[in-house]
Amino acid sequence: MLKEFRRRRAAQRVKPGDGRPLKRFRWWQMTFRALFYLRLPTDDGRQTIYAVDVKHAGNSSTGVVEAHLYRDGRQHAQSKLPAFFPVPGGTVEVRGSAFGLKRCHYVTAKGTEHQLAPDRDSAEGRRAHLDGAHPALSRVIGFISSVMLVIALALLFSQLIEPITEVEPVARRIGTFTPPVRLPLWANIMVGFGAAMASTERALRLRYHWLLDGGVG
Repeated sequence: MLKEFRRRRAAQRVKPGDGRPLKRFRWWQMTFRALFYLRLPTDDGRQTIYAVDVKHAGNSSTGVVEAHLYRDGRQHAQSKLPAFFPVPGGTVEVRGSAFGLKRCHYVTAKGTEHQLAPDRDSAEGRRAHLDGAHPALSRVIGFISSVMLVIALALLFSQLIEPITEVEPVARRIGTFTPPVRLPLWANIMVGFGAAMASTERALRLRYHWLLDGGVG
């Protein structure tokens, strides 16, 4: 019920586009722009090409992160995130995170989900190309990202629980907690940087877990 209510509210945020042309993706936009495509067949046997364009830094005047939906190269609709764009046969759902996008999927009326294809020149597209060209290396990188987030989460938990257990009533009841490892400041900074890089790498694959990625973000 709550999920459906949120969907309806998001649908109400969708505004019509102004018909402006879709700008080509440039290599220097990799750090702040995402561009995904969806091809849908039409009744006459042709295909309609939809594109979802998101600038992670947000609107230049308001700072609000928006998704822009293009149809055959022209802006068709826009909405702030999370965005739910109605398209033939279903909905295009776009959700953001602190490190990029965590969702850009076409969900059919029957509930089937398909991730949109990233532009080849985008950071997401280059990561997808690596996955296709070197799947073993891609899996290793993905594994390392997950391990980095687990380490960062464990460190964060230990740093949070220690001062709580030092409160006298808590200490009397359950005792105090001493972290098994105490890292110097520079090591904490390095772990935080590694966790941010790991979440960014996962965002390039539209992978997101509320505890791992949400805890870091």
